[in-house]
Amino acid sequence: MRDIITHRGPDDAGLHCDAHAALAHRRLSIVDLSTGHQPLASEDGTVWVVFNGEIYNHADIRRDLEARGHRYRTRSDTETIVHAYEEWGDACVERFRGMFAFALWDAPKQRLLLVRDRLGIKPLYWARAGDTLLFASEIKALLASGRMAPQSNDAVIPEVLSTRYISGAETMFRGVYKLLPGHLLVFERGETRIRQYWDVPLGRPEGSSLQAGRRGPVVERFRELLEESVRLRLMSDVPLGMFLSGGIDSSAIAALMARMIGRPLQTFSVAFKERAFSELDYAREVARAIHADAHEIVIDENDFFGALPTLLWHEDEPIAHPSSVPLYFVSALARRHVTVVLTGEGSDELLAGYGKYPRVAWNWRAGTIYERMMPRGLRRSIARRVPPLLPGRLARYAKRSFLAMNRTPEAMFFDNFAAIRLADQRRLLAPAQRIGANPARAYGSSVAHFEHPNGGSTLLDRLLYADIKTYLVELLMKQDQMSMASSIESRVPFLDHKLVEYAARLPDEWKLSGWTTKRVLREAMKGVLPESILNRPKMGFPVPFSNWMRGPWNTIARDVLLDRRSRERGIIEPAAVARLLADHAAGRTDGGDRIWSLLNLELWYRTFIDGEGIQTLGTAEAAPNSWAAATKKEIAS
Repeated sequence: MRDIITHRGPDDAGLHCDAHAALAHRRLSIVDLSTGHQPLASEDGTVWVVFNGEIYNHADIRRDLEARGHRYRTRSDTETIVHAYEEWGDACVERFRGMFAFALWDAPKQRLLLVRDRLGIKPLYWARAGDTLLFASEIKALLASGRMAPQSNDAVIPEVLSTRYISGAETMFRGVYKLLPGHLLVFERGETRIRQYWDVPLGRPEGSSLQAGRRGPVVERFRELLEESVRLRLMSDVPLGMFLSGGIDSSAIAALMARMIGRPLQTFSVAFKERAFSELDYAREVARAIHADAHEIVIDENDFFGALPTLLWHEDEPIAHPSSVPLYFVSALARRHVTVVLTGEGSDELLAGYGKYPRVAWNWRAGTIYERMMPRGLRRSIARRVPPLLPGRLARYAKRSFLAMNRTPEAMFFDNFAAIRLADQRRLLAPAQRIGANPARAYGSSVAHFEHPNGGSTLLDRLLYADIKTYLVELLMKQDQMSMASSIESRVPFLDHKLVEYAARLPDEWKLSGWTTKRVLREAMKGVLPESILNRPKMGFPVPFSNWMRGPWNTIARDVLLDRRSRERGIIEPAAVARLLADHAAGRTDGGDRIWSLLNLELWYRTFIDGEGIQTLGTAEAAPNSWAAATKKEIAS
């Protein structure tokens, strides 16, 4: 179990076993290189911990604990967890500021404590195997225990194909769960108890309204918290760098970081050969402005598809976004120079950075006006009289449109931006799977977050809360798995919980003002970043997957999706998938998102459920650029 995730910690390995528990650790040495070995024990050897992540305020906590009589043997933040638990019990986690997943074994009580950080920056999975509890940073380590066989959790397929991820505690593996962000788990006397210890707060900061004329203090406080967060994340005994895309988020962190380190900042950027999908010009502009030592890598479709099977193995579940692949390549590039990088992840969900937020707000308001101006009786009358005057497909669309404005979060927010909408799932999935393609199955968990009391009172508050609890968790998993695949640690200053708590409570106008997103960040970075970066539109790291699927790779996708094994799996409707591939290749539709999701799902089944691993995907005879042939490519070249 320990050594199958050696990529997460190539520098050291440790193991502790007693009559009731076994704890193992792989170490990526970053703080206290000489004495930070894990598992680490308390002074009397009764409490043991294995820990992944960083406690950025451990020095402050240490001073408090030492004043209370605790004696340290190391300089590591890991030891602070043990002493803090001895002093405050499970409540110790509320004092930690950082990213963390840790397991603490209290031997005298025969009690295991699992904890995951507030936002889910570090992953933690668990499963029950009889009277044993298994836990690990990656699912593949649970499977390596030999205590459980990999079984697919087909019930989550509608959600995976629509949202691209699983928003609750379940995973693609039956019986394997993720500990949710801001939660802890206690395993004691054969019983498992889980509770939440943190949530996004309610209320507004005092004096935060634009109308109150207090624009300066809000921006100043946001800037102070962001600078403090960046400064804390410079804690390291090894070199640090920055993932730089040229967008406002990564550029802001890079600019602040460059002012603090006293030497040229090393930045790392990735792009595709297709110029329309490259942000390198913007990244170069920022690097020049902050006098950074910039590193770049440009990849093509052979690099992309060659790495895909390996990266799917690293992620354990179907890869949600094609951008995971370039993230791996830039991580591999960074690993040649540094061990730690900072990233701009999290700002979009915190400050309404995606274009979907103003679109949903507009649609929601338009829906309200529509319902007021066109009563249900009038809509029914129009739905009866107008459609017969129109051709078939247009008539059906007009009837649906006039009959009802489906003004629900499932329709307007979730299904509207789905990879494969529910209507498309009902066409593309086999009959046995279609029954699950419904709003409750696909979006139930997301809607529960949208309607949660802590989501706040405004539509934007609720949308952001739902994304922080679902979409962001998936992005952070991607960030962790792809960077750790190259043995590099990534840190996310925008997700310091104090900054999150402040920003989450700001009024809507500080986040979304008309079509202007992330207003408070743009105000805070004036004079720090070039105006061209502050005001440029968001690209969102586009990947030319749809373009590639109109060339030879369409044939490869067809071979994977429509071969005997895929058909016998009983998940897809082969004829409908064949039409999807043909229509996309001919340019009649853009089916890139749908093809990507179905392709990754099938590859996941082959990798984990069929037991093929990453070496036997496809055959070399399938095409010159087949999966197997491309996999042999030297990824870091």
